[in-house]
Amino acid sequence: SDSEVLLNIFADEFNSKILDDAHDKDDMASTVFAALEGTISQCEGGYAGLYLINGVGLVGFRDPHGIRPLVFGSRESGSSGAGGIGNANSSSVPATPAKMSEAGKRLDYCMASESVAIDTLGFSLVRDVKPGEAIFIDMKTGNCQTKMCSPSASLSPCIFEYVYFARPDSIMDGVSVYESRLKMGELLAAKIMRVYPEHDIDVVIPIPDTSRTSALQAAYVLGRPFREGFIKNRYIARTFIMPGQATRKKSVRLKLNTIKSEFAGRNVLLVDDSVVRGTTGREIVQMARDAGAKNVYLTSAAPPIRYPNIYGIDIPTRNELIAYEREEPEIAKQIGCDWIVYQDLADLETSVRQCNSTDTSPKIFDTSCFSGCYVTGQKIGDEYFEMLHELRNDKAQMKRNASVNGCESMLNDVSKQPSDNSVACESIQNKPDL
Repeated sequence: SDSEVLLNIFADEFNSKILDDAHDKDDMASTVFAALEGTISQCEGGYAGLYLINGVGLVGFRDPHGIRPLVFGSRESGSSGAGGIGNANSSSVPATPAKMSEAGKRLDYCMASESVAIDTLGFSLVRDVKPGEAIFIDMKTGNCQTKMCSPSASLSPCIFEYVYFARPDSIMDGVSVYESRLKMGELLAAKIMRVYPEHDIDVVIPIPDTSRTSALQAAYVLGRPFREGFIKNRYIARTFIMPGQATRKKSVRLKLNTIKSEFAGRNVLLVDDSVVRGTTGREIVQMARDAGAKNVYLTSAAPPIRYPNIYGIDIPTRNELIAYEREEPEIAKQIGCDWIVYQDLADLETSVRQCNSTDTSPKIFDTSCFSGCYVTGQKIGDEYFEMLHELRNDKAQMKRNASVNGCESMLNDVSKQPSDNSVACESIQNKPDL
């Protein structure tokens, strides 16, 4: 995976610095930072890393564009309770990592992709790790040091984190995810009233779970009741990243069930956070009709997704995206709803930007899956997307899965053991009785 490649590049850089005659064994922070400078200079894209280096310490870092999130927290050492979780004494925690360079072992440290993990573990949120920055905690001294490892860093976070991936109680780059989703719902409702001023919506129903916040605010602005019409089975994973159309379609029905009284005889506005392939939307619209809805309207808190994501989100190839080369009337026909309204990209950016509580509001976002513009500067054309399609489409994934399953099935059948162990799968090589 790309994470393993990143780790191997760092390990190679770190080892080369350790073997350098100029290496200072008493200044491991400089060695770690030099290794990260070499790593970041070789790696383009979106990433956030957190490595525990045996006998050295813990280092966290973020890509030069801050595409992927990473936050830093601290608490007074020994403040955790018997279960390892306690209340942080924020008054005793320095305000920035730079002031922790002489903290010794007085402080505990925590890094995570979202602030909710910092809160849950009883730490105080210090701040986000900056784009291109590394934070190193020396395990011998307990001191914390920080350094910018990229000379051209600028903040351009992935806006899809706020739409879908992040928990609503998280704060990322100074933005409350919950408040940004409220704003998305407000601006989405305003667009509905512009496009359909004479709408006949009776009730607003979210498609659980992520869209609930936006749907609540949209209902308030539209002056229509907010109702829970779908109940979610929490043991079914996210459907849009599942391999295979048949699997996704079946999983939607297993994932959701309707409260029929909320649909019967009504014109229903369904609010989703985004529409990717349209598989989920198509099934949900049909479920609403089966429950007795008179008309079914669909809205998305995000703009149409027309391009793959190349920064770590498994958004499929262009040909599998329902909005690729289609406008809203054709999309509505494909999904089976009476009409569909998408959020405008400018309104989505406004929703996030206006909810920033700091002076470091992102000026530019990575909106590549909506706009096709990639913040790392690559000009990606049809040839690259065609290659992605060959590697990542449903048939290719199913073929890879079948190959893996075939390899695993050999574990229980000694007669199928390969004649040459050098080409056998690792699980067979490690099996003691083979």
